[in-house]
Amino acid sequence: MPVAAEVARALGAPLDVALVRKIGAPGHREYALGAVAEGGVLVVADEAVRGIGLGSAGVGELVAATRAELDERLHRYRGDRPPAPIAGRTVLLVDDGLATGRSARAAALSLRRRGAGRIVLAVPVAAPSSVAALGDCVDEVVCVEQPPDLWAVGLWYDDFRPTWDDEVAALLARHAPPTARTARTVAVHGGPGVLLAGELAAPGSALGVVAFAHGSGSSRRSPRNRAVAAALREAGIATLLFDLLRPQEEADRANVFDIPLLASRLVGATRWLRHQHDTRDLPLGYFGASTGAAAALVAAAEAGADVRAVVARGGRPDLAGPSLPDVVTPTLLIVGGADPAVLDLNREALEQLTCPAELAVVPGATHLFEEPGTLDDVARLAIGWFTRHLPATPRGAAAPSAGAAARRS
Repeated sequence: MPVAAEVARALGAPLDVALVRKIGAPGHREYALGAVAEGGVLVVADEAVRGIGLGSAGVGELVAATRAELDERLHRYRGDRPPAPIAGRTVLLVDDGLATGRSARAAALSLRRRGAGRIVLAVPVAAPSSVAALGDCVDEVVCVEQPPDLWAVGLWYDDFRPTWDDEVAALLARHAPPTARTARTVAVHGGPGVLLAGELAAPGSALGVVAFAHGSGSSRRSPRNRAVAAALREAGIATLLFDLLRPQEEADRANVFDIPLLASRLVGATRWLRHQHDTRDLPLGYFGASTGAAAALVAAAEAGADVRAVVARGGRPDLAGPSLPDVVTPTLLIVGGADPAVLDLNREALEQLTCPAELAVVPGATHLFEEPGTLDDVARLAIGWFTRHLPATPRGAAAPSAGAAARRS
């Protein structure tokens, strides 16, 4: 992390941690039998396990304990902050050195699952055999020294003291993108006499602003919407996350399916954004999830040309009912390929929309897009759609495909 922080500073690049925990051999923790990484990645070297005579039960216990350590450290380092969006991007993976290379392999596989477009592994020292073995999971290795007899990475350092957790957390906080630090808590006017809790983050020279409409039973704290919002902000788009319902209203389950009510709150928030100094002149878009997608479409039908783009994730556009033909705003419907019922509903809604509209299907994703890499696909598609439609003069690129796509413009 200290080396990666210097690299990030020199390149002006975002910094994040690719969390990996080594599965150390009993009695010799520095010898890696394998490694675990985010997204359920597991790498185990069968020859190393056989070499110490460890049975499958023993390996299972080591893996379970190591995964528990990984989860605990992940919470300690990131807290509620979503991982940096990397879909389609070049990721520079920095390590202190490669002995067996198993931890680096686990990290690279985890990054691939999250949609990394290209992975460059950068290390100061490595065993030549380990560099060669990683050729199937990274695109390039940059290494200063490859001694024929490495023995141990620590022998190549004058100071190989461990980096403490507090130092890692401090480095991540210090290198957090400005947009992550400038979100402010706001009271959004959702209508006459209605104040709703929200968070507004508006990076300088923003391309536009996107208001999020969450799904049933969710709120501005939805981890999936927060992850997409973070990706949008990194792409230079301001975001408004807010609660569509007040706490006392959430107790009545009928309210979370009251599409006209939810849409009226979104329209109110749109008017409120038009009175904020940092968003009043920005082109506006909506991002809706589940029932929030129906609310976004109804609100867009009412707002007309004032809303430049709508993106729906796992949405229920059918609940927008007779408002669908009245939507003039370019609309992207994103659905998981393993969510057949909702996929059928979105296909039917696509036929009713008369505006420029597309349907993008993320292969293997279920309704909540919990599978590794699928939410990154959603963020990438949303960025492409908003980048295309928010500016007064389109920037040209269409939303990239995430698999099967139905398109009508």
